[in-house]
Amino acid sequence: MGLKCGIVGLTNSGKTSMFNCISNTKATVTEFAFSSNKSNIGVCPVADKRLTHINTFIKADVLIYATLDVVDIPGLAKGSNRGEGIGNTFLADVRQCDALIHVLRCFEDANLPHVEGSLDPVRDIEIVDIELQVKDLEQIERKIQKVEKAAKVGDKNAKCELEILLKYKAHIENFQNVRTLEANEAEKETVRDMMLLTEKPMLFVCNVNDEDAIAGNQYVDAVKHFLLPLGLEPLVIAGKIESEIAELEDEEDRKAFLADTGLSEPGVNKVIRQAYSLLNLISFFTVGGKENRAWTIKKGITAPQAAGAIHSDLERGFIRAEVIKYDDLVSFGSEQKCKEAGKLAVEGKNYVVQDGDILHIRHNV
Repeated sequence: MGLKCGIVGLTNSGKTSMFNCISNTKATVTEFAFSSNKSNIGVCPVADKRLTHINTFIKADVLIYATLDVVDIPGLAKGSNRGEGIGNTFLADVRQCDALIHVLRCFEDANLPHVEGSLDPVRDIEIVDIELQVKDLEQIERKIQKVEKAAKVGDKNAKCELEILLKYKAHIENFQNVRTLEANEAEKETVRDMMLLTEKPMLFVCNVNDEDAIAGNQYVDAVKHFLLPLGLEPLVIAGKIESEIAELEDEEDRKAFLADTGLSEPGVNKVIRQAYSLLNLISFFTVGGKENRAWTIKKGITAPQAAGAIHSDLERGFIRAEVIKYDDLVSFGSEQKCKEAGKLAVEGKNYVVQDGDILHIRHNV
């Protein structure tokens, strides 16, 4: 689907290390602030044990996992909107992202000074928020100037649009992000083409030292307390450990490493799953033949639209979908046994695909 998650944060927060853990593309990590002036772009597989399990029942030559595009945005600094640090060069890439992963520095390192001179992840959240809010406010104010001219000559649509823009403007001027504004669908549609930065859903990741990977630390506690009123819970990741795990090619070596550190799975798997959830995505599966594959779709999509994720011809010529639930395949052990037990459903164009559905698309193209 081409959906993108942007990794943002202040410089020297561990963003690029996180990107290297998640992505199949490896970027250079340095101890210098503002050492990069361009974004790193990569693709990350969405770890899904269901696909591996499906392959024990229905063998295929290749397993293809769902993926997300990830973008490592160059490190920010206070005053980026005025040209400080790398200035505004990051904004175009942020605007093109569907969701943001905000990496917070929650580790101490005398060899890696904090750009603000002290460690305070809550302050860092507020700095990034303000930088993005300023750019959103500038954009809204420019549009207000255009709409006001039309409203003054009696354009009713312009008057309505102006009221909506003023509502957004007041919210941001109160140091609030657009994502927290209560707005109906018509209001959201009015500003949709602006791709406002603070409207994008955001996941917070606390980057800690190795010894704090399990229990966290006082900096993590401060972030949790700050996010609690928003109904959010940060993820805690030890970036250094994750980097070392990501470099191991052998799966058994990875498991042994995890066991030694007391982790049940790589923390970046949790980040990817949370990002997947943040974007309101689900997976369905196609099986048989040479490959078993997971496909990414938005929750609430119908069977023909899901077929279109595979190929546009399948959506255009859609006849029906034969559906087996993942849990039923596991319970009965094969497609044939599911069919004999009445667990293979034939669904039409109005069927809404559910997470974990195994689909056979019938079409006439």
